Amino acid sequence: MKTPFPGMDPYLEHRALWPDVYTHLIATLADTLTSLIAPDYDVKVESRTYIGEQNNTQHARRPGKHALAPVGSLPLPTTFQSSATTVMEIDVLIGEKFSQRYLAIYITRTAELITAIELLSPDHKSDPQEQAAYLSRRERWVLASTNFVEIDLLRAGEPMPIRQTVESDYRILVNRGWKRNKASLYAFNLPAAIPAFPLPLQRHEAEPLIPLNDVVHDLYSRARFDLRIDYSELPPPPLTEEQVRWVRNILTA
Repeated sequence: MKTPFPGMDPYLEHRALWPDVYTHLIATLADTLTSLIAPDYDVKVESRTYIGEQNNTQHARRPGKHALAPVGSLPLPTTFQSSATTVMEIDVLIGEKFSQRYLAIYITRTAELITAIELLSPDHKSDPQEQAAYLSRRERWVLASTNFVEIDLLRAGEPMPIRQTVESDYRILVNRGWKRNKASLYAFNLPAAIPAFPLPLQRHEAEPLIPLNDVVHDLYSRARFDLRIDYSELPPPPLTEEQVRWVRNILTA
């Protein structure tokens, strides 16, 4: 079953579906890259783990159902303790552990990291802490003169900041290490096909074109995402009126 959309299927962004799309797409993209640049280059799926802030915190002065009773019902220590003191069990804040995957391309002969590819997740675009951590990583790639590619296939959330103002639903950013902070931005909207992007490797070396539209569409068919999508509803996040008409025309064609 093929996606009915010529480019990015906006329904893939649904929060119940995107984690699987993300996982499959990272692996599929790694396979595609390997077929194009091996054996000179080694493509690895790598992950980084970070500790995020814990949500739904409660202050000790407002104990919930897990608080202990006043001290009178508890064993008293040998030293005197005022009966006005309340002892309760509390949760010590420990941040939640998260993992994010990305693609790393190494020169096979020297094991030197040459290119990093990031596929943005909703957390990158909506969680201030994760966005700050990601932008710090992106800056390190630039300062280290490492090529990097940033793929944003999500309409929701704020796009990653750049100096210029660009309005688009989706974008692919290609930064060549030898150009420092001068990058190529492929900005496109919902009706368009996902553009193929050049993969920067070593300077003066030919850059293979990565057919991301074909990769996403083939993945959609193989993973049978159509079985998990309700096309009778509009996709999240909200569309413009023009986009609503276009989506409905696509689905009823």
